[in-house]
Amino acid sequence: MTDHEKHIKELRSRAMRLPLNPGVYIMHDKTGKIIYIGKAKALKNRVSQYFGSEKNHDDKVRRMVANVDFFEYILTDSEFEALVLECSLIKQHTPKYNILLKDDKGYHYIKVTAGPWPRISEAKQIADDGANYIGPYVSSWATKQSVDEALKIFKLPTCTRKFPQDIGKARPCLNYYIKQCCAPCRGKISESEYNESVEEAIGFLRGGSAQCVRQLTRKMEEASEALEFERAARIRDRLAAIKRMGDRQKVVAARVPEQDVIALAQGAGTSCFEVFRFLNGRLCDRETFLMGETGNPKTARGEFIERYYSMRDRIPPRICLDGAAEGSELLGDWLSQKAGRKVVLSVPQKGEQAKLVEMCRNNAAEQVAQATGRTVHEASALDELGRLLGMEKPPLYIESYDISNLAGSGNVAGMIVFENGRPLKSAYRKFKMKTVIGQDDYASMHEVMERRIREYFDAQGKNISDGFGRLPDLILLDGGQGQVGAVKPVLEAAGLKVPLFGMVKDDKHRTRAIASDGGEIAIHSNRKAFTLVSSIQEEVHRFAIGYHRQTRKKATISSTLTSIEGVGTSRAKALLKHFKTIAAIKNADLEELCAAPGMTKPAAQNVYDYFHAQEEKS
Repeated sequence: MTDHEKHIKELRSRAMRLPLNPGVYIMHDKTGKIIYIGKAKALKNRVSQYFGSEKNHDDKVRRMVANVDFFEYILTDSEFEALVLECSLIKQHTPKYNILLKDDKGYHYIKVTAGPWPRISEAKQIADDGANYIGPYVSSWATKQSVDEALKIFKLPTCTRKFPQDIGKARPCLNYYIKQCCAPCRGKISESEYNESVEEAIGFLRGGSAQCVRQLTRKMEEASEALEFERAARIRDRLAAIKRMGDRQKVVAARVPEQDVIALAQGAGTSCFEVFRFLNGRLCDRETFLMGETGNPKTARGEFIERYYSMRDRIPPRICLDGAAEGSELLGDWLSQKAGRKVVLSVPQKGEQAKLVEMCRNNAAEQVAQATGRTVHEASALDELGRLLGMEKPPLYIESYDISNLAGSGNVAGMIVFENGRPLKSAYRKFKMKTVIGQDDYASMHEVMERRIREYFDAQGKNISDGFGRLPDLILLDGGQGQVGAVKPVLEAAGLKVPLFGMVKDDKHRTRAIASDGGEIAIHSNRKAFTLVSSIQEEVHRFAIGYHRQTRKKATISSTLTSIEGVGTSRAKALLKHFKTIAAIKNADLEELCAAPGMTKPAAQNVYDYFHAQEEKS
């Protein structure tokens, strides 16, 4: 037993002596620094879990446990008190392995430059530059959205050109041609007309769209009465632009007047929580929190809600989540107490709310995709597949297996790996059956999995954590319930809890469904997951059948050589290894054949005569 294993055993022994009371536990490293703080309804049960079998932990928890030198605890009268104390201690100590959020909710402003041809933009702080600043506003997202809307509606420039210096010096940019800029650079708009547009844009930003619409409608009517039809038409176009902008915002509107929507996307070493905040039925703010690995999604959601609403004064009456959160009832009570009214946590399954959650999740997946170098389609497909199969988190590392033979001969298997939604060809493996004779796909799949699991445990003894030393997040077999039934006992006997499914084809050899030991799961309605599974099934079939053809070709070549007198199986293999191809053996002279490993002069002469005799006959 190593020193680390002895230490973990001592920590578990101490944890088993803890009381079954609610409280807070505090993990320290060798320097005494606090690295994790958690709460528990029963301290003994929760803390002892950390020091049990590593197979029950995700990577984040394993890393934390590996750094624990000692722990302490504080008893509380209730689990609710433990939650309040936990929040307070995490704020105070900011432990490394807790989810920590950086609160960048500073103030933001709308800046209107001074002088002729003023510009409107978003600013993070007030500068001493003579500009006029409108604000402050709390949400940077809402401020930027408002400025973008105003610039598009009133066709104000967003380029870096300076006016009047750059008027007439260059052609207008693309925004002019798509009717999003009045293009002062053309010299076709007067300074007074431009300033009027700026004033109207400021009015829009200060008073909102409803007040702006009333003012513009009045101006349009006055222009019409004064027979200023061009000006009236210009104002009409602005009113139409405001309406179009409002229609676009309805896409992200909700019937619930005030609520938050929270979704989690996980990638390889990177996770993202996305928060959409709705007020008066409209999306009023959006926040993105990119962080490292968050581990178990249920636990992560619970921790995130604690941290996030510890930083926020406004707590809505409804919070929609994309999945279950650990301790949701307790969190609901805590949030209700903070808000002074009832707060409901929900996981919507259908309707408008489910669509809002899906949109929020897609945005989180986009952030993860950009951070990890994946496409948003890959991130979304893995997330969709994980949810479809009832997995706690997306399967980032997938192994797939297929058997290939010809009427029972040349029985082989191929294993492919998809990591982060892409083929990882360096991890592909080939298997030639050792115990199965004849055509028996179930027995062959059983043998392959036994050998793969054996390799995994051998690698653990050598501290190898990649290749066969790494367990997949998901195993997909080319086949149905029969293949799943043949492999499942192997995983159970080894004590491994790896999700296992089959990939079922239709009569045209196209992916039709995913098989489990309890039946089939249709995947056609889940387009991204369907495309991913189809790609995996096609790739594993291609790899397995390619290996089968390769072994058959070698067997044919080997049989050609063994038909020569004096060349047995071993000598035929040695010749092929040395010369690589039959063509090279055929073109070799007698001296080169004699010099080959394992060859004798008589055998070399026989090989030479065999091929040259064939040449003479031809």
